[in-house]
Amino acid sequence: MNGDTRQTTGAGTAGAGTAGAATEADAKAGTGADAKAGTGAGTRAGTEAAAPVGDDGTGHPEPPVFAVRGLWKVFGPKADRVPASAELTALSPAELRERTGCTAAVRDVGFDVRKGEVFVVMGLSGSGKSTLVRTLTRLIEPTSGSIAIDGEDVLSMDKARLRELRRHRAAMVFQHFGLLPHRTVLDNVAYGLEIQGVGRAERRARAAEVVAKVGLAGLEERRPGQLSGGQQQRVGLARALAVDPEVLLFDEPFSALDPLIRRDMQEEVIRLHREEGRTMVFITHDLNEALRLGDRIALMRDGRIVQLGTPEEIVGSPADDYVRDFVRDVPREQVMTVRTAMRPANGATEAEQGPAVAPGATVSEAIEAVARSGGPVRVVEGGRCLGVVDDAALLAVVAGVPAQEVAA
Repeated sequence: MNGDTRQTTGAGTAGAGTAGAATEADAKAGTGADAKAGTGAGTRAGTEAAAPVGDDGTGHPEPPVFAVRGLWKVFGPKADRVPASAELTALSPAELRERTGCTAAVRDVGFDVRKGEVFVVMGLSGSGKSTLVRTLTRLIEPTSGSIAIDGEDVLSMDKARLRELRRHRAAMVFQHFGLLPHRTVLDNVAYGLEIQGVGRAERRARAAEVVAKVGLAGLEERRPGQLSGGQQQRVGLARALAVDPEVLLFDEPFSALDPLIRRDMQEEVIRLHREEGRTMVFITHDLNEALRLGDRIALMRDGRIVQLGTPEEIVGSPADDYVRDFVRDVPREQVMTVRTAMRPANGATEAEQGPAVAPGATVSEAIEAVARSGGPVRVVEGGRCLGVVDDAALLAVVAGVPAQEVAA
């Protein structure tokens, strides 16, 4: 089938503020689509670079919430031929457009989203990140590849199963809110539950609960036009939370907000994740936002994931010159942890005495501790000294000097 026409399944086209939602009900309900976890060294991510699955605490592997393999989305005539041709897949974006008239928005992407993590997809405009998040629930149909949610094949779902996925399991929070202007805050938040057939009393009670959770208590009877941009985005977030989805999908939800309001909303996401542990996939073009929110970050360029890793891995071990340039101005001391600066303790005294920091402490926090103590600081976890950090090693991390080059 032509990749240009394989769009929403059993649905209409994109509408204002709904960003290609499958149905008006799905989109406006925010349900249409809608700890740091390490991976070792940061990796280039294609079909072979998906993260390993987690563990459910019983010793049995826990399937990822989303498992994506070999995913392509190509727009244009005869799009299906592009992923199938080694010659065409090797072309640059400009060459592909010139040769075929096609644009590959997502190119051979693979990754896992682990249960309970905040997985950030980051890239500049045109990198393919928003197209990618829409393919997860088939708001945009992939050209080829595979997508599974909890082990279930998303691409084989019929219309009814897709509606269930979008309304109950994966809720999307859009940049432009998509609120119903004639409805109150409470009724906007309850709309997704109404679509599910939940009774009025029950849905309004649930809506009131999440309205309070996102800090809008007292504003239940206001209409969207009476709210600030930040308050409207909180309504959109509450609407997504109301249906209690397994995963929240955020498509650049805060990019239109003022910087201070944007920071407040980031804090809200951090707080909600800390309290609920809900799986989140967050799309952004803002590196600082990605580093602040993400347990892991997939950095995209021209439809491909060029590096996938923790914030520390991406800042500390950039995969190529593109990533290196991207993170050049990041304050390393605020991202890197003391694990990168740690050395073995010199004797029992250094291992057993003096102030201590946790292994997850940032270099910035450790610098303060070293400055206050006037000497090395222990890195302690579970009562055990893992090593120590001193001023020379910490300064080396800030300067980007490899550990092996630090003078003894």
